[in-house]
Amino acid sequence: MSEILAHKWLRRFFAVVVLTALVIWAVNLGSLLGFEGTGATLIRVAGGFVIAVLLVVNALAISRLPFRYQVPVVWAELLVLFFGFFASFDLSYDFIGDRLPFLLGLRLNNGFFQGAAMTLFISLVSIACASTIALIAAYARLSSSGLAFGIATFYVSFFRGTPLLLQVMLIYLGLPQIGIVLDAIPAGIIALSLCYGAYLAEIFRAGILSIPRQQSEGAMALGLTPFQTQRLVILPQALRVIVPPTGNMFIAMLKDSALVSIMGVWELTYLAQTHGRSEFKYMEMLIAAAVIYWILSGIFEMVQSRIEKRLGRSHQVSTGSGPTRGQVWMGRTV
Repeated sequence: MSEILAHKWLRRFFAVVVLTALVIWAVNLGSLLGFEGTGATLIRVAGGFVIAVLLVVNALAISRLPFRYQVPVVWAELLVLFFGFFASFDLSYDFIGDRLPFLLGLRLNNGFFQGAAMTLFISLVSIACASTIALIAAYARLSSSGLAFGIATFYVSFFRGTPLLLQVMLIYLGLPQIGIVLDAIPAGIIALSLCYGAYLAEIFRAGILSIPRQQSEGAMALGLTPFQTQRLVILPQALRVIVPPTGNMFIAMLKDSALVSIMGVWELTYLAQTHGRSEFKYMEMLIAAAVIYWILSGIFEMVQSRIEKRLGRSHQVSTGSGPTRGQVWMGRTV
């Protein structure tokens, strides 16, 4: 009963907030609608109130639908508003269509990838290198060796405590002063790998520590070596904890790879800026690039979700835990 009252209270609070916000918005921005003169304020207030009431009624109507229908309806409405907002800018869709193959990387630049293809290449190589570095750093932080622990903690502290952009510039612009000259793409991959390796090291360490010590002791009692224990017993179970935040880190890296554009790498952000500058159509190119990033992130979110479900099912089968059909889980019946 208390939960129902809480939901009703939240709905009323939401309605009041939306009504107030939209009325204020209508008063302040009503001039954009062309309402000027003595009665303009009243007209703007009335218009804002009507819009707010329609939005509140829409929200209440959606809330009465089953959960499995609420999310698609909300997404559909927000997508309509999203694309309608950008359509109001009178964008040149022909210009976007002509430049889209370049942004997607369907056309090569002197035989090399460009655009979204280059972004994917940099991100995939970087996440593979970062995972390797992170696994080594995680075990170094868990070791009894003061030397390994000190190196690992220093590495994690430095690369988590400094901006990624600064790290990119140090590697690409700073190393040539000591005789180490790197091309833009390797420099970007190294910077991303070292930066995200530091974050992933903490994720891996937490995943390994989440496995009870009894698992290691039991494996050792069966005659497994420490390496076999980690490879066959600890890491497979730790993956259930490691995969979700690692997937989030990869999506973040996919977007942060745009920082390599400062070195002239022909990735998605660099091409969007270049083609936008050619005819002063920045809005078209930046919106197109944003949608491509969004789609790529959405694809990897779905892949991550499937991996999590697969690992979750494996864990439930092996341990007998987890909700069964008909039980309530997170407020919904499964």
